[in-house]
Formats: sequence, C-alpha cells, structure tokens
Amino acid sequence: MSEHFRVEGGARLVGTVDVVGAKNSVLKLMAAALLAEGTTTLTNCPEILDVPLMADVLRDLGCAVEVDGATVTITTPAELNHEATSPSVGKLRASVCVLGPLVGRCKRAVVALPGGDAIGQRPLDMHQSGLRQLGASSTIEHGNVVAEADELRGAQIWLDFPSMGATENILMAAVLASGTTVIDNAAREPEISDLCTMLTQMGAKIEGAGTSTLTVHGVDRLEPTEHRVIGDRIVGATWGFAAAITRGDITVRGVDPHHLDLVLEKLRMAGADVSLVEDGFRVVMDERPKAVDFVTLPYPGFATDLQPFAIAMAAVADGTSMITENLFESRFRFIEEMVRMGADARTDGHHAVVRGLERLSAAPVWASDIRAGVGLVLGGLCADGVTDVWDVFHIDRGYPQFVENMQRLGANIQRVAEQA
Repeated sequence: MSEHFRVEGGARLVGTVDVVGAKNSVLKLMAAALLAEGTTTLTNCPEILDVPLMADVLRDLGCAVEVDGATVTITTPAELNHEATSPSVGKLRASVCVLGPLVGRCKRAVVALPGGDAIGQRPLDMHQSGLRQLGASSTIEHGNVVAEADELRGAQIWLDFPSMGATENILMAAVLASGTTVIDNAAREPEISDLCTMLTQMGAKIEGAGTSTLTVHGVDRLEPTEHRVIGDRIVGATWGFAAAITRGDITVRGVDPHHLDLVLEKLRMAGADVSLVEDGFRVVMDERPKAVDFVTLPYPGFATDLQPFAIAMAAVADGTSMITENLFESRFRFIEEMVRMGADARTDGHHAVVRGLERLSAAPVWASDIRAGVGLVLGGLCADGVTDVWDVFHIDRGYPQFVENMQRLGANIQRVAEQA
C-alpha cells in the first residue's frame, strides 16, 4: 500500500501538544549502549520508524533489543559482532554512529555507508580523520567504512566543522582510549550534551559538554545505565512554526525552551506572542506573519532542520524573506514542491528569496526528507483546496503520532492508503 496525507487548508491550529524524546539523540544513545556489557534502558524514546531500524542494527551486532513504547532496553554481550552491514544500516543516517563504539570496544569496525534523508552530501572524512588521530586506520572498502586499531590513544583533535556525527563518533571512541583526548570545534547541540550525560552516567570522564571543547579522559570500561532522552527541540519548534503559519495558539510541552532561544526570537520578530510555560513554551499568532530572514548555522545558530518551516512561513508572510542555507546543498529541493503550491520563491546558490502571498493553492507534492514533508503539510494548511503530500514515510521517521497531533490541534488531515 502507498500512503499519503490529505490536507485541507484553512484551519487555525489551537491546543497543547506534548513532545517526546529527540530523534537526533535517541539513536546515538542506542549506539552508546554498545560501549558497556549488560543492560541499558532508555526512556522517553520517540515511537518513530528509525528506532526499530536502529534496534535491528544493534541486533545484528549481537545485542538483544526490546522496544516497548517509549522504553528501549538494550542488552549488550561481552563479545560483539563488529560488522554492521545489514540492510537496516543503509536505511538511516544515524547507523554510522555505531562506528565509534565498535572501534572503542572491538578495536575493529566494518560499517556500511549509511542512508537517510536526501538533503545533500554528508561525507565521513572528519569521522575517519578523528579515528586516525586516535590511532586507528580507516578506509572505504566495497561500500563500507573499515576501521581498526591495536590500541586507541588520546589525541588533540581539531574538527574543520562542528559536525554532530563526527563529534559523536570520536567522543564514543575516545571514552575507552588510553590517555586524554581533546576535541576542539566540537558540535554544541543539546543532543551532544545528552550523549555526554549518558556516557558520564556509564563511568566516562568528560569535561566541557555544551561547549566547543570536549576533554575526554579515557577509562578502562563502562557500565550500563538507565537514561531519559531529552525532548525533541526540532519537533517542538515545528509546532511553534505551525502556530505562526496558521495564525494559531499552540502550547508545546516536553522540551527545554532554552534549546530554542533563537527560534523563539525569530517567531517574535514575525509577530508572534511567545511565552515560556512549565516544561515548554506557547506561541500565539493573531495576524499574518511578518517576513523574517533566516541563516542556517550549527547550534546555537538556526538549525538546518528547521529551514523548510522557515520557508513555509515566508511563503505566506507579509513581505519578502531571504533564507540562506549554509549546511546542506540539496535542502532547497523543498522549494520546488512549494512552488507547485504557488509559492513565489527563487533560489540562487545557497540563498532563497521568498515573497509572501496571502494564500497558497493546493497541489500534489512529494516529500524528499522528514522536515520537507512536514513543511509541505504546513504549506497545505495555508492553501486553498486539498493538498496531497506523498512519500510520507519520511515524516513517520521523525514525528510520532503526527496526524493524530495535527487533528487534535484542529487540522483537517487524513492518512490515505492506496494500492500501489
């Protein structure tokens, strides 16, 4: 069966939505469980497609994994299989984060080049360079990343770019290396801090979490732990944009609003009334949003994952917005679909100029990645007529209960299954 979302425009979204654990954290935390023999338990996990896919990756490495709603239990054996080459690996980008733990535990790893969203090139050069500086060899052979080392030794590592994935892999290899590792220009995202918190609970010695310099003092072994996944700031921000775009009133709970300081300020600049509440925030928009410029940058800058929502808001804003994409060259593929709905948007390199319209017009559109899919749904809510959004499996990879949450907020949206 082929599924799509049918979205009727015109709804004002109103109500409260609860955000669960972060997709960009839980998959890395699952990989971190490989570092310790025994049973690790993760709570507040999102019920999304990527979690069982990652569970399959870990099972192929020898772990016993149980996914029970928001709880994931991982039992890691004393002897791990060091080859992550199953079909599940190729279905999600985060599978590459088993590379660091496998090199740390097994001193050898063979990991298939990962899949994931079609948003542009995301090479593994910095992952490999970091492992080499820790004393491992690393090559690409027959579509796999192959890394091995007799011993991992602490090193001073400078990242050319604050890559989340490279920071995570190097960090998870370094916690079991001998000596001290310093990672400079490390990623600063809250999900990195969440990983550091869990690793510290397991017995790792890490300084500087949340800053651009991580200092890791290697230990001989780690112990399993229980850890609660932080709330998903990207999903939380999605609902904030949904309120602004539909001139709605949405309270978001389950996410630290300080992880979204810049996002909430941009929504204020667009004319929204933004206030903090216990365990979240509230966004109220009574009028058409004002045009705002956006520039994507690593955290604490404006996240590239939120760029489609910025464009969706710009498409119905009063005025002209400039959106600059500095991270992924293919993210603007989303604009081609927005143009199908009548958006007045032009791209030039990594810049997009969007002239806002009062309304968009319904059209069939296709999601190229998780956030693009949700952006198209938000666009459909501001369109005359009924918009069909296809390839919605992308959305299911990142948003638990997406249709149900939309419906509770007042959206006229249905999941439609048809024979392929």
